[in-house]
Amino acid sequence: MKVPYIDLVAQNKKYKKIFKSSLEDLINKGDYIIGSKVNEFEKKFSNFIQSKYSVGVGNGTDALFLSLKYLGIGKGDEVITAPNSYLSSASSIALTGAKPVFVDVNDDLNINPDLILGSITKKTKAIVPVHLTGKPAKINQILKIAKANNIKIIEDCAQAVGAKFQRSHIGNFGISGCFSLHPLKNLNALGDGGIISTNNKKMYHWLLQARNHGHLNRNDCSFWSHNMRLDTLQASFLIHKLKNLKKINKRRREIANIYKSQLADILKVPSDNKHTYSVYHTYICKTDKRDELVTFLKNKKIETKIHYPIPIHLMKVFNNEYKKNSFPNTEKLSKMIISLPIGEYLTNNQIEYTISTIKKFFK
Repeated sequence: MKVPYIDLVAQNKKYKKIFKSSLEDLINKGDYIIGSKVNEFEKKFSNFIQSKYSVGVGNGTDALFLSLKYLGIGKGDEVITAPNSYLSSASSIALTGAKPVFVDVNDDLNINPDLILGSITKKTKAIVPVHLTGKPAKINQILKIAKANNIKIIEDCAQAVGAKFQRSHIGNFGISGCFSLHPLKNLNALGDGGIISTNNKKMYHWLLQARNHGHLNRNDCSFWSHNMRLDTLQASFLIHKLKNLKKINKRRREIANIYKSQLADILKVPSDNKHTYSVYHTYICKTDKRDELVTFLKNKKIETKIHYPIPIHLMKVFNNEYKKNSFPNTEKLSKMIISLPIGEYLTNNQIEYTISTIKKFFK
């Protein structure tokens, strides 16, 4: 039996007819750029996560970058984030001219609030907590720290669409929530896409211009900005996928619970607590025998991934600015983590085969 880590064909197969219909409708209308479907998707996304406003953008990195620019963050400023995320969490900060300041993570892979205060300086303008794997960070503690120090929070929700903390949707705790709609995400386009949630009316109207060159209207411009629009065709696809997101997240949680019940005695597995509702964009376990397990599963036609093998602060882009063990827990975990297949389209037989094969390895 073969178990792919991701199967984009299976993921989109049931949508083929309706996607073709959406494409034909778009061609007939010629409504290609910031069309009516973008506006419709934004409203439905806001309704889903219970935010006042949403603005579609080109990708998750655009969402982070524009949120930072709205706060006026730039050269000489510092922004706190985690070093174990996908690099966009840090690159979006660096691209504004500001400095990403890393804070180590807990064993749940999310930023450690107890270490944030020691990294705040007079230059700190924002905190970007990452809800990695679709598990909410300890946002209540982070909010207290931010409020006490007059610092804004921008949530990196790239992997956490539909996740909740204390029954409130992730994306509503900071001044904005930044979501990726990349093909690998739980809510996914057939290409790049992103969306920003906010409950701030002023920010909402600024973002509408900022994603579109700073246009006040077609013939005038209020400020210099980028082309960071969500494509109308992708929005039309996402409208249909959004209808199924609750089912998708429910199925991923079902698979996660099966893994947990069967593997908790041999792997360190993730879990929710009473405050969190995780959506398992990835299902990351930990073991001291990670590399051997990856090879063993590969030989049995089970594909796994590592998210992420090189922490951001150790990437070449920093030119050895950070020494090894700068963030010891992040670096320790990077050698232990393994992402198991958890796509909602996987069959119970594939999940059972994955579990039984892992058990054979440890025997």
